[in-house]
Amino acid sequence: MGSGKSSAGKALAKESEQYFLDTDAMIESAEGKSIERIFKDDGEAYFRRCEEETVQWLRSSVKNAIISTGGGMLVHCKGLKEVGKIVYLRVPFKTILERMDASELEKRPLFKDLKTAEQMHEKRDCVYEEKADLIIDAQGTLEETVAKLRAYIT
Repeated sequence: MGSGKSSAGKALAKESEQYFLDTDAMIESAEGKSIERIFKDDGEAYFRRCEEETVQWLRSSVKNAIISTGGGMLVHCKGLKEVGKIVYLRVPFKTILERMDASELEKRPLFKDLKTAEQMHEKRDCVYEEKADLIIDAQGTLEETVAKLRAYIT
């Protein structure tokens, strides 16, 4: 969450002439409401089922695309390795908070309690490290992160 996945993914897709897909945006479109609203109306378990359905669709329908997943998708969904290479954009929690303004934090249901969000970030870091094909330090500028990604895919 807040690592710059969408921004870096869009920039890389544009310069590499690949499609860019954002799984959170796909779920919002399919459900006709924001992630925040899905959490409020239907709960986290329902959202995780939506993520799992999205992974299944990606596995069977998408090739040669850059995909930004929701922060919990790698933790909660099976089969992402079958979709493609997994790149972890590592950013310390403090940096994530510095990057997001109040309105951005408000849109993220799991950031309602910052202490809990930080603990979740630490737990997920271990999972991401284990499952990633590549770990990129994404603390720098967007351009620096995209350059690191570009070097990986070329």
